[in-house]
Amino acid sequence: MRFLFHYPEAHGPDADMLDAGPLTEVARAAERFGFSGLSFSEHPAPGARWLNHGGHQTLDPFVALSHAAAVTSRLRLLTYLAVAPYRNPLLLAKQAATLDRLSGGRLILGLGAGYLKGEFHALGVDFEERNALFDEVLDVLPLHWSGQPFSYEGRHFNVREAQALPKPAQQPIPVWIGGNSRLTRRRVAERAHGWMPMSGGPELSATARTPALGPLPELAGAIAEVRDATAAAGRGTDVDVLHSYRDEALARPALDADRHREAFAALEKAGVTWTAVSCPNRSAAATLEFLEAFGTTYAG
Repeated sequence: MRFLFHYPEAHGPDADMLDAGPLTEVARAAERFGFSGLSFSEHPAPGARWLNHGGHQTLDPFVALSHAAAVTSRLRLLTYLAVAPYRNPLLLAKQAATLDRLSGGRLILGLGAGYLKGEFHALGVDFEERNALFDEVLDVLPLHWSGQPFSYEGRHFNVREAQALPKPAQQPIPVWIGGNSRLTRRRVAERAHGWMPMSGGPELSATARTPALGPLPELAGAIAEVRDATAAAGRGTDVDVLHSYRDEALARPALDADRHREAFAALEKAGVTWTAVSCPNRSAAATLEFLEAFGTTYAG
């Protein structure tokens, strides 16, 4: 089991996301205390109403992770997650390849189809096309990263004998896909390297337009199905699974440690390979204290 720290997100418009601590200090502390990865999500143009009703602030994940890469040497860098349909696939591929190359092969490209209709409209992207656009991204990424000339005709673009260099450090960059739908699981089995099922209950799943996953046995069954489908597609069973662990008591990581260890062990038995944790967005001191307490208790 590897642990990933998701940089705390400020909910609502009043706080500042960076109240959680300077990224340089947070990234270095996460690495120092045994975390294996760091992640950021994205919402480039969220609606004010969504933000006022519990939505969260974000940084640009590629810029933030590039900063983290420059001040660390080991942390894996995950977009958790980037909305694939928001970008021209060539620009997304170039962003990812650049970050991967400059970080020495540490990027994990976490992608999702997106769910905020207003944000799609703000960015000039047809919400109803999001799944078709997502599949185009999955087509283009390996072509772009190969370093070889390629052509591709998409819905809104046409590539003729393009050749993208330099290549990323990893061949290929791992792609993890978020969501709980059957379509998501099929994409993971056929075209990706990891699955990021959404936890958090029915309300969050409804907001994110994805089916809710039930208790741990249901998650374990879904993971087994994904790995079986991956094997059936001739791609082996080596699929990473990231689970976001939420527990209010985890705000003080050293307390009730045995219960948390049992929960992590159960997740690992179910097939989870990575567990993401975060902490309340209060202050830099609180974030650094959390990283030290969690890391020395569970990740060290």
